[in-house]
Amino acid sequence: MAKQKKHIKRTTKRIFTFGLTSIVLILLVGFTITNVILEIANKYQEKKNLEDKLIALQDKEKELENDVNKLKDPDYLARYAREKYFYSKDGEIIIRIPEEDSNN
Repeated sequence: MAKQKKHIKRTTKRIFTFGLTSIVLILLVGFTITNVILEIANKYQEKKNLEDKLIALQDKEKELENDVNKLKDPDYLARYAREKYFYSKDGEIIIRIPEEDSNN
């Protein structure tokens, strides 16, 4: 009977140790999988944000290319300089008219 009790205790101890080890491993694997899933979700969000930023930058690039092409035209460049920087032609007088306040 003493041998049987020792055997039962040993078996119980082994089962408990195996169960505890299994639970720890399952929790560790679960924790790792959860972290990986969260990291993947964050990467997808970051990818979406970067794609949106890329689209905005491509639109800006098209705008700038359009501006460069316009500035290659001497007539546009002369008109732009007169309007933006108040350059005048010979004998031309520039009078600046203030814009009306739209709040009134």
